Amino acid sequence: MAGQTDENRLHVLRHAAFTARDVREMERPLLENGVPLMRMASAATAHVVAEMLEDEGVALEESNIVLLAGSGDNGGDGLFAATMLAGNGASVTAVAVGRTLHGEGFAAFVRAGGKVLILDPASEIPGCAAGFSAGEAGERLRAAVELAQHAHVIIDAMTGIGLSGALHGIAGTVASSLGVDGTIPDRTALPAGDSTGEFPLVVAVDVPSGVGVDDGAITGPYIPADVTVTFGALKPCLMLPPAAYACGRVTLVDFSFDIDGHMPFVEAVSGDNAAETVRLPRLADTKYLRGVTGLITGSERYPGAAVLSCKAAAKTNIGMIRYMGPQVCRDMVLDAVPEAVLGKGRVQAWVVGSGVPTGETEDDDFQRETIAKLLTHYALSSDDDPDDDDDLAYDMPPLVVDAGALDLLPDEVPPQVVITPHAGELASLLTARGEDVDASDVQNEPLHWALRAHELTGATVLLKGAVTIVVGEPADTDRESDAQGGFADDEQHVRVVVSGRAPAWLGTAGAGDVLAGMLGALLAQQDDEDVSAPDVAACAAYLHGYAAAQASQSDQRGFTPPTIYGSDDRHLRTKLGHPIVASDVIGMIPATFAELLS
Repeated sequence: MAGQTDENRLHVLRHAAFTARDVREMERPLLENGVPLMRMASAATAHVVAEMLEDEGVALEESNIVLLAGSGDNGGDGLFAATMLAGNGASVTAVAVGRTLHGEGFAAFVRAGGKVLILDPASEIPGCAAGFSAGEAGERLRAAVELAQHAHVIIDAMTGIGLSGALHGIAGTVASSLGVDGTIPDRTALPAGDSTGEFPLVVAVDVPSGVGVDDGAITGPYIPADVTVTFGALKPCLMLPPAAYACGRVTLVDFSFDIDGHMPFVEAVSGDNAAETVRLPRLADTKYLRGVTGLITGSERYPGAAVLSCKAAAKTNIGMIRYMGPQVCRDMVLDAVPEAVLGKGRVQAWVVGSGVPTGETEDDDFQRETIAKLLTHYALSSDDDPDDDDDLAYDMPPLVVDAGALDLLPDEVPPQVVITPHAGELASLLTARGEDVDASDVQNEPLHWALRAHELTGATVLLKGAVTIVVGEPADTDRESDAQGGFADDEQHVRVVVSGRAPAWLGTAGAGDVLAGMLGALLAQQDDEDVSAPDVAACAAYLHGYAAAQASQSDQRGFTPPTIYGSDDRHLRTKLGHPIVASDVIGMIPATFAELLS
């Protein structure tokens, strides 16, 4: 990323997230040079709080603010922000959840007239009484919770990016009392930043307390935020579900980090990325050169899936589709897409499984037999039985495996195989491979389980959701390399990409069939071997979500790039939109392409 222009750097800041370790490495040289990062962070936080109060019609001098302060630098950021707010007339109480507080921040806060409530009997905070009884500790905790619940704003500065694992102790008890305990956020999907008009508003300092900073998991108590003010660079939890749903509107304070030499751990697809995956028509093109997608979708039980997947593929910028399925589906497909060709033939990508019964049903559907035969060509040899024929599997065209075909997936496949499960389907696939996991586990730790599925199968994994996660091999990964999940290695062998463009209205029957068709079409038109399957899959999810946004006339989305602090990008009221069906999404695909390519 050396030699970036300001525009490119801004794009990286808004669409790339770095691990906590990398963020600390990026901030170290600035701290060594005396750059006052804490004062910069606290000033931005105080300014955002004041703006929020103004937007709600509450004068700063009439506001009640509660700061939840931990003992580390994150608590120091909060204390200095609270000092500025108290100095401008706000009534601010700092609730100390640890045994100590940041020394300079605490002293400044007391000088500004701030009040302090100590919760830990073993507290070592100067000038504050400690050693109180367990009964008094309980009374203090209840008082702190009541203060927070009746505040205009809660500033959450308990943990920051230093937390590893679930919140525990006093901080965990406070979060459990104020937030949600181990369940994903369940809020009305308003456009990002739109207020419910209810107090208290919550401002998270850097990240919400209790979320998995590097993996986005929620496994214990946490405090969902209305606004998160984050510093220097985005952290993975601000992009990855379900933590991303707990962050509210995100404001990024740019510290001018040198991001060269630091690879993002997660990247979010943008409209520019999606446009780059679209193959523009060429003067010498034929229908075959533009790409041909083959589909084995739908069934006598679910014929509509054949229509949705075929129609979506046909409208996603390819030259032709081939369809294979039972007579009832063929008749319906030809009625909806008279350009479709029936039967076998040359294809550049396959889509299988949408609307096909799973093996758990008693349906005797020949679609499953056809898909199973095709999938045998993608099966890789086991380590115990190496076979040179693996090259044939790697040379097969890209393949999208959806819904009813997921249980037919071979033990190990090459990375051009893209599986597209939702949480329940991924749990079933993993359970069949010996993992002890259910759908709620996948929802609470989606990145972990998507990585595990990639590790076990070799496939590119597209895990559907309001923020869709895609994991798989980067374009330049040698096929002999071992895919590594997690964060232990210095070199990251797995690409993690997210797409959060879709509005919540897209949670409707048939939407997955449309995505499968669009993805198959997008894969079929790629003639550049350097394009990785994860990137194409994430871009397909973006195009799918964008079409849904246009169809529903909604500005709501799963992931909204952050506002850069100090810019003129002040939040404006946006549109919630209206309900849609899957066919509406297909109808907006051409307009979506026109919009992104203009």
